[in-house]
Amino acid sequence: MDPKRRSFMKRAALLASVGAADIQFPFILPNRHKGLPPSDQVNLGLIGCNNRGFHVLLNHLKVEGVNCVALCDCDAKVLKKRSRDLVMAGYAQPVLYEDFRHLLEQKDIDAVIIGTPDHWHCLPTVFACELGKDVYVEKPMANSIEECNVMVKAARKYARVVQVGQQQRSSEVWNQVMQYLASGKLGQIQKTNVWGNFNYGLGPKRQSDSQVPEGVNYDLFLGPASKRPFNDARYHGSWRFFWDYGGGLVTDWGVHLLDMALWAKNIQIPASSVLAAGTQIESAERMRETFDTMTATFNYPGYMVHWENNAGKQIGPFGRHYGVAFVGENGTLVADRSKWEVLPEWDEQKKATKIAPVPATQGANGHVKHPENFIHCVKSREEPVCPVEVGRAVAINAHMANIAVRSGQGFLIWDDQKNRFSNSRMASKLIKPNYRKPWIFPKV
Repeated sequence: MDPKRRSFMKRAALLASVGAADIQFPFILPNRHKGLPPSDQVNLGLIGCNNRGFHVLLNHLKVEGVNCVALCDCDAKVLKKRSRDLVMAGYAQPVLYEDFRHLLEQKDIDAVIIGTPDHWHCLPTVFACELGKDVYVEKPMANSIEECNVMVKAARKYARVVQVGQQQRSSEVWNQVMQYLASGKLGQIQKTNVWGNFNYGLGPKRQSDSQVPEGVNYDLFLGPASKRPFNDARYHGSWRFFWDYGGGLVTDWGVHLLDMALWAKNIQIPASSVLAAGTQIESAERMRETFDTMTATFNYPGYMVHWENNAGKQIGPFGRHYGVAFVGENGTLVADRSKWEVLPEWDEQKKATKIAPVPATQGANGHVKHPENFIHCVKSREEPVCPVEVGRAVAINAHMANIAVRSGQGFLIWDDQKNRFSNSRMASKLIKPNYRKPWIFPKV
């Protein structure tokens, strides 16, 4: 038996069987790809089919030569609906799975898309790498600092292409922004301000625990997270507002936007320290653990990045409810996903602007370009535009902000070499999650 398969099967054998038999169907190549040789085709499996995961799959299917051969979800209703959606759109009937481990055993799968809640990013990524499959994993890379670390190790040890779903790295707007910053016209970037104000950040309304919906393998949904009664507020869509599964706005939109602040300086490591404050202002009728209002400042040598979110509000700096402002010596570049502009500083001596203004400039998003880059790298074995080190750096920053508030410390100093907070043992206890049995934290 292949060593990688033996390692995976040993690990899987330690885990209890998680539910109903898999629903399987024969695999047939879509007509639109029959003219392509097998070497030009990439077969994908999707793990986590509801909402974002399925949208990411559809964007991958826009790339020539890409097939979806398998779907996996712990919710049978979602699984069957997404299967029907594909067939109705003219794609072949995929094999359906409840358990991602069985999907990973399907031999014709070249790569997987992981569109699950954040707490389910790590194990499928590591297992896929062990079995020689490439991975497109949604952001944030993982739900904890240590999970990010082990995912990097797995990608590098098994020489897999792993693209993190920070698709702004592939967007026309943000590439234009980076080209302008690289030109030096803005001068030295001293600070970058990042903000995200979204109504959904308030979290769901309070509701009572209830029976597990028919067709849902709730134990598998929880996975390594703590066991607790089913509550619809902690399930589809709103899971990200509970620490077991997500980290709130800062690990959601925050990761996308903070990533731009790091890209501007070509930074691929976490900040050396973070100063953060967070609270729950709109909490009386809301069921949520994460912070609806938060500020965090990340320090790098000669550079500062600031994050702010005011959930429930739609107005932010420069009239944008979300965005990034790169503050340079000669002006400020303001951008969001749809457009960017440059606001020049005034030179008092010359009685003129230090640089020419740039009016609002639009560009295409990266929702299809990012999958295109991933598929290209699967075939060429090149490095993707958002590799694991990039995903790790910004995810750890977001987690550090949450940990600073949750630990009550406020200010944390991060030692990236020793993987700990040098000024807080309490905060360091939140670096690695405690996996619920029979799930085991992976070793690579």
